[in-house]
Amino acid sequence: MEHYADLKFFQYRVRELEDKVEQLRLSRRVLMNLVEKLEKEKTCILARLETENRRLHRDNNKYARRLLIKNSQLVELKSKLEEHCH
Repeated sequence: MEHYADLKFFQYRVRELEDKVEQLRLSRRVLMNLVEKLEKEKTCILARLETENRRLHRDNNKYARRLLIKNSQLVELKSKLEEHCH
């Protein structure tokens, strides 16, 4: 009778462990899906940031060129003004 009880206990324990293994497999799949989703989001965000960075650099270069042109115009006007006053 004791042998039968041991057998039942071990059968129960095996089922319990099999259930835990299945839960772990499911958890692993969920985690892997989350990791994959995060990687895709990260790639998307990085691409957007790189695009924005290029745009900002381009706009900054345009602004710097405009400043240089305006500065040249101011220097030219100042020079003409000084010539006119002397």
